[in-house]
Amino acid sequence: MATAAAPSILDVRADFPIFGRRIDGRPLVYLDSAATSQKPESVIAAIDDYYRRHNANIHRGVYTLAQEATEMFEGARERVAAFAGGQTETTIFTRNATEAINLVAYAWGREHVGPGDAVLITQMEHHSNIVPWQLLCEETGAELRYLDVSDEGKLSLEQLDAELARGDVKLVACAHISNVLGTINPVAEIVGRARSAGAVTLIDGSQAAPQMPIDVGALGPDFYAWTGHKALGPTGIGVLHGRRELLERMRPFLGGGDMIRTVDFQRSTWNDLPWKFEAGTSMVAEGVGLGAAVDYLTGLQMESVRAHERELVGYALERLREVAGVRVIGPRTAEERGGVISFELEGIHPHDVADLVNRENVCIRAGHHCAMPLMRRLGVPATARASFGPYNDRSDVDALIGALAQARQVFGV
Repeated sequence: MATAAAPSILDVRADFPIFGRRIDGRPLVYLDSAATSQKPESVIAAIDDYYRRHNANIHRGVYTLAQEATEMFEGARERVAAFAGGQTETTIFTRNATEAINLVAYAWGREHVGPGDAVLITQMEHHSNIVPWQLLCEETGAELRYLDVSDEGKLSLEQLDAELARGDVKLVACAHISNVLGTINPVAEIVGRARSAGAVTLIDGSQAAPQMPIDVGALGPDFYAWTGHKALGPTGIGVLHGRRELLERMRPFLGGGDMIRTVDFQRSTWNDLPWKFEAGTSMVAEGVGLGAAVDYLTGLQMESVRAHERELVGYALERLREVAGVRVIGPRTAEERGGVISFELEGIHPHDVADLVNRENVCIRAGHHCAMPLMRRLGVPATARASFGPYNDRSDVDALIGALAQARQVFGV
């Protein structure tokens, strides 16, 4: 039986205009925040205000609009850095987390990784934290190795120690939270052990930044990447936090305007951090929008966001046990998970599950979730995935359970 309804820790759905929409007269049940989050009115308004009242190119003009736009963009950077526990000068804006990881692979990796070296990642990585390292290793002759994922969806620190003891690992890269398993990885331990072995670390925080308090200074990675659109912000902007001494020694990733100090006919010199890695016209409106997003999340308090999603995941895990034929993939408890639950429904392909629950206006994701190596490790072609944001509540979980029951009836399973 379903647990009696309990009040949500957060009650903010009214802040998100999209939930005023009705499809076929029914409310929207959005359970795909791991793919992209919905946006609060304050973020939409900030972007609208920028375009209506302050639109200008930044860093160059002395007129009022240009000064206002520059202050808005750089002010957003300061707040984004503070939100993640980073420093303003080492907080670099990119197009997304994928570009942030590629920046490190090109600008750091191609100077420091070569034949006889190894890059160590995990079987649970998103393609964005696999493919750049494959390309790097193919070009440099280095070896790409993987930490295994257990049947419970966890990594082994003992295996990490054994890999590091081989003495050839130059970089360790892993997700803070798996976008498939929901596993919260012990990144502080991973970073500390890697550093003791002389390896550089990169953490993909795309799922963590929207869900839990992060402090890149305390965690200590050399690089930490995340993306705005999963953190209630707009698409088209990501973040890379880097260790200053590494960033200062790295060559630029892209060349062109705004990342230069001087340009002569044969040689150029580079701008200070963070602009050294921000070539071309910046994503000004997106930066303003991300600043508004972290303001909103800061107002909610990330401890409350984490507690809210943990409560929802616990409730969802409990209710999914009521559905015959469901197999949940990944850690067993909400304490070990972020706001993601992947599952199979016996006798129904995940794509059919997603299509059938959509008929009840429930939005979930189905597929390999940009983690094909992990799907092979799990022995499945795909999974269905429900993921939560601060705007969800228990009624959304109940709607999912009801829609899964309807799907089973359609397939007669």
